[in-house]
Amino acid sequence: MNPNGCILIFCCVVSIPLLFLLFRRSHRGEGRDGQCKAKLPPGPRPLPIIGNLHQLGSAAPHLALSALAAEHGPLMYLRLGSVPTLVVSSGAAARDVFKHHDLAFSGRPALFAATKLSYGLNDVTFSPYGECWRQARKVYMVELLSAARVQSFRAVREEEVARTVASIRSHPSPSPVNLSRMMLSLANNIVCRTAFGGDGRGNNDIDRILAEAEELLGGFCAGDFFPRLRWLHKLDGLQARVEKVFNQLDDLYNKVIAQHLAQEDHDEVDMVDLLLRLHRNPTDKNIIRGMDHVKALLMDIFLAGTGTSSATIIWAMAELMRNPKVMERTQKELRQAMGDKGKVEESDLGNLDCLKLIIKEALRLHPPAPLGIPRETTERCTVGGYEVPVGMRVFINSWAIGRDPDGWSDTEEFRPERFLGDEVDFRGNHDFCFLPFGTGRRSCPAINFAVAVVELALANLLYSFDWELPSEVHELDMEETLGVVVHKKNPLHLLAKLHV
Repeated sequence: MNPNGCILIFCCVVSIPLLFLLFRRSHRGEGRDGQCKAKLPPGPRPLPIIGNLHQLGSAAPHLALSALAAEHGPLMYLRLGSVPTLVVSSGAAARDVFKHHDLAFSGRPALFAATKLSYGLNDVTFSPYGECWRQARKVYMVELLSAARVQSFRAVREEEVARTVASIRSHPSPSPVNLSRMMLSLANNIVCRTAFGGDGRGNNDIDRILAEAEELLGGFCAGDFFPRLRWLHKLDGLQARVEKVFNQLDDLYNKVIAQHLAQEDHDEVDMVDLLLRLHRNPTDKNIIRGMDHVKALLMDIFLAGTGTSSATIIWAMAELMRNPKVMERTQKELRQAMGDKGKVEESDLGNLDCLKLIIKEALRLHPPAPLGIPRETTERCTVGGYEVPVGMRVFINSWAIGRDPDGWSDTEEFRPERFLGDEVDFRGNHDFCFLPFGTGRRSCPAINFAVAVVELALANLLYSFDWELPSEVHELDMEETLGVVVHKKNPLHLLAKLHV
């Protein structure tokens, strides 16, 4: 949260009189109507005006919140600026929330950058819960991201992974491969082809725009903690940054849509084709409400499909490099299963249980979006014996849940075999101790899409090459970026030695 920390300082200095008037009644436990204090979850005592913002410090938000939860409990109340906030940090607490109160926790706060980039909360990820959201999610689950639709893009994934493997093969052997850049490009190319029908290859502008969008969506924004002071972002430059990224993405969407409208007859059907078909169908007018709605849905696909897949592949490879015995065992099992086939195809993945264990363990330790997208309660409820009022912002700390000692043993160790014989999927059926993509109504709708990319790419990297750290690297760092999707901060450079 430190990139825009100066904003918070500025707000506090210039706005103390105003904030005192606005928030003098927002002390912990006091209702907006001045009624008696509710029994809120425990948490650290907030300071006047800024609440508990100072306790997040310069650490990554999920790490800071996890440290606070270790002291105050898995259901923790904070006041971040003027915003009452609940943090859920254990499988048991998540189970209580989602098994009994999923609907009450299905709202979304109107965050500053997200509101603009989603065309006024017109997408699925950031839009408020309601009929419009249900219709848009149905488009995702039935038309765009169903299991059958994801399977229809199999050839695209296999072609792009084959190109990436060929690129690594042609790389000069004494020099390390920037695997982080390659995996980001791979994910970008797959998303471009499946969503737009185009090719993102070599377009560094797209990578840059997406990276900045991720930073804006996940970075610190003072107006999200002091909503009545959002006008200050006209002065501090944040609004200009958001507008610039929005305009760049909007130009990209407009070009893609114009190309599809001009060339209606082509062989491959992509996601833009499907959305335009729904938009033109008179019976579906209430489902796709204009071109801004089309572009908002594309934003979800582009941002979620690129960063999530590439980050997961890199974290898995980084953990394997730190655990060479696990790497050796996995490669041996994979190569025995594949023989001399020369490459791994999607039809082979069902027989590669060792690979699935690796991916699950990587996601346990490194969920791509550790705090997910903030939720907001839409009705009053009781969780764990504590009162949770309407309008409370909620963070589900999947990073902390994946390290919950009540749900996992040896929480910091990379042990893929812990998933052997356990019917654990990515939707939280393991007593809610494994939530890399969220759960319930607001779970990530692109799970099938992301996992398909990760499995195929990782399988071919491990099958085709033996990997080593460069000689000058003695210990692999695992420092993280800040953003809605958490990447490895320093790119993963590895030496690739051809196996097949």
